[in-house]
Amino acid sequence: MKKLILALTLLLSFNSLTISAQNSEEAKALLEDVYNKVKSYDNIHVDFKYVLNNSEAGINQETRGDVTLQGDKYLGNFFGATQLYDGSKVYTIVPENEEVTIEDKSNDENALTPAKMLTFYREGHNYEMDILQNVNGRKILFVKLTPIDTNSEIKNILLGIDAETKHIYKVIETGKNGTTTTITVNTFKTDQTLSKTLFTFDEAKYKSDGYYIIKN
Repeated sequence: MKKLILALTLLLSFNSLTISAQNSEEAKALLEDVYNKVKSYDNIHVDFKYVLNNSEAGINQETRGDVTLQGDKYLGNFFGATQLYDGSKVYTIVPENEEVTIEDKSNDENALTPAKMLTFYREGHNYEMDILQNVNGRKILFVKLTPIDTNSEIKNILLGIDAETKHIYKVIETGKNGTTTTITVNTFKTDQTLSKTLFTFDEAKYKSDGYYIIKN
């Protein structure tokens, strides 16, 4: 009897591992489809809703923003500020303070920048398929990402993907401190006609407008 129970336990364990592996491979394949789709575009413009919530701390922040991406370069507007990356320097423009901060490109490869917004999931996570949701007639497949680094402050990330377009629709990040950050994509436009100077910072213009320039 003990041998039978042991055999059944091993069999069930094996089946669970097989299902888990298939689940993981399906999730990885889906994410690879998303990555290939994203990299096929010359540029991407995303309009999004951002919500930060921690009920225990009484925090609930909500804002809208947008970002235009082309290769590693980006121009984003959120929290009342504009951030521009021209390929070498990051410019943060805060109209309320009439201030511009100029920084060299971050050496922190783990930093989540707008340029990595649609591809950050490729490294440092374990994947598994999660739920399927119907959102206004769209099938949204969710993939659950768990950081490989056990010291990460992130508990898990749910990545919602439009099953038809293979575009990212929603990102839900849950921290170990109970904070939930949700980014929902309202519009996802590709291969737009962009100005040749879109990712160019005109320092002289801001100086003439009375902005204080900080160079770090």
